[in-house]
Amino acid sequence: MDTKINIGTVGLGLMGSSIATCILAAGHKVTSLVLDMDEAKTARKRILHFLNELKDEGLVADVPETIIDNLTITDDLTLLADHEVVIETITESLEAKKDLYRQLEKVLAPEAVIGSNTSAIPVTILQEGLQYPERLLGIHWAEPAHITRFMEVICGRDSDIIYAQKIVALAESWGKEPSVLKKDIRGFITNRIMYAMLREAFNLVENGYATPEDVDRSLRNDLGYWITFAGPFRFMDLTGIPAYLTVMKDLFPDLDNTIKTPESMEKLVAAGAKGVSNAHGFYQYTTETAAEWEEKFIEFSFDIRKLAEKYEEIQKK
Repeated sequence: MDTKINIGTVGLGLMGSSIATCILAAGHKVTSLVLDMDEAKTARKRILHFLNELKDEGLVADVPETIIDNLTITDDLTLLADHEVVIETITESLEAKKDLYRQLEKVLAPEAVIGSNTSAIPVTILQEGLQYPERLLGIHWAEPAHITRFMEVICGRDSDIIYAQKIVALAESWGKEPSVLKKDIRGFITNRIMYAMLREAFNLVENGYATPEDVDRSLRNDLGYWITFAGPFRFMDLTGIPAYLTVMKDLFPDLDNTIKTPESMEKLVAAGAKGVSNAHGFYQYTTETAAEWEEKFIEFSFDIRKLAEKYEEIQKK
């Protein structure tokens, strides 16, 4: 696959804009489909801001105003007709996604890849009823997509692995380090492991063992210190496998395995909490401190990317 092919995206919310930024920064022309052209001005301004962030960090050489000239925002689906890859980032609705795929199949070539940024809907379900289900993949990004190196490429039951391999090659040219799931499973790799961790975190807090601050502090200063470098399997190699088996035998029976969502989280969401976006979350924020946390998160994302790149060669061995 030509790594400078035209790429299509569908949806220009926060994640969609970040994905479009990543692809533009890699030198592609991008056509972004939106439902309402009233979104275009705001989305273009957001993407230009993201490109300026990349420029400030030395991750793009060209002038952001020049790069964004390669972006076309449209509500005309037929403009995607000659694109070899189209990535959707629309609402997490099964029917909305499947309706979009049916429309895309009317204009795309049979071998064009359709990628979904779904984080919850199994790819196999998304493939059902498509004319060419083998070319639909999950392409799961992390936020902020234009900074992080994360990507999961997920095959559904009917996926042809050749399309996954093409997306991996393309993603590597975008500066990503993609992982491939050859079999579809709900939540993929990262979400399954992260939500298992979140479940235990709520168990500790709601049963009075620790505060949210204590849980965050422990994870920042232990798990947070090594996981960017190693990941869990490499870390066990580095620190001695037998000890982990011993702890697993003792600890697994005692870990929380509830299927209920956390009561404290239900109450928080019912009270209108969204997090820093509305200065109402697990922690207390003012409008100013919430904005500062958002700014520092972006700064940290660039810093952690640089740290990971420092050890890139050993991670490939």
